[in-house]
Amino acid sequence: MTRALVTGIGGQDGSYLAERLLAEGTEVHALVLRDDASPPYCPPEVTLHVGDLADVEATRRLVLDLAPDEVYNLAAISSVAQSWDEPDLTARVNGFAAVALMESARLVGDHVRIVQASSAEIFGQPDHSPQTEHTPVRPLNPYGAAKAFAHLTVAVHRQRGVHASSLVLYNHESPRRPTRFVTRKITAGVAAIAQGRAESLTLGNLDARRDWGWAPDYVDAMVRAARADEPADYVIATGVGHTVRDFVATAFRHAGISDWEGLVSSDAALTRPADATDLTGDASRARERLGWAPTVDFDGVVSAMVEADLREIT
Repeated sequence: MTRALVTGIGGQDGSYLAERLLAEGTEVHALVLRDDASPPYCPPEVTLHVGDLADVEATRRLVLDLAPDEVYNLAAISSVAQSWDEPDLTARVNGFAAVALMESARLVGDHVRIVQASSAEIFGQPDHSPQTEHTPVRPLNPYGAAKAFAHLTVAVHRQRGVHASSLVLYNHESPRRPTRFVTRKITAGVAAIAQGRAESLTLGNLDARRDWGWAPDYVDAMVRAARADEPADYVIATGVGHTVRDFVATAFRHAGISDWEGLVSSDAALTRPADATDLTGDASRARERLGWAPTVDFDGVVSAMVEADLREIT
């Protein structure tokens, strides 16, 4: 039986990944922080190990003891906003700890497959769109910088014969997205307005353009990369960009509200110090080598989130 170790099980991707692996008959282990010992949506069949990815020695002992066949590193300080407030912690978790985990997996043996969850934020403010695996890495924020360190180190490990792939994940959403993220803040806020429990929604930069996909699709890409004959870096994206304003308008439309402009305001205090204006990805390599393609479009993603929030509140 294949044995997998998943970090970041408490996030939306971690839970979808665990469900996918278990359905295939994989034995799944996960590293969780002590305060997150019962992650939401985590299947009961997952064996949880309390620890901190940033504790390199303890994590290495766990990896060597488990001797997994596959390692999926999804653990991260996942908020760009938080990375500005805690750049040192972000560097430690998203960068150094990720690299240490790769080395721990390498020490298990040359059969181990490693998947590192990277981010489109490594590209910063790209000079062309859509971006590919050849787009220069030049992050604009602490989150992107730490992710870039881990991303580049994956290629270094491949030079040592390690089956390591880095997936440059563009924005991907689901009803499991925490409300601290702007997309879920939008859908939860729209649901509240539609049900008369709120009167307005305050956001930051409405003109930022992102490539939004469906989280389970992106988890599918992770598994495909781990099982591929050869490791590589992959941009995982839909190839279609939308602004935050588009997201808001689509959410209100699915809630049955057409005249929404007066219900939404923009607060400069919610704008990041530096923010890419257009991040849209070209997933041609993933399509050609992994046979991967998104199955849910932008409208479907927003609709599923709004409907889930309406049901949750009802």
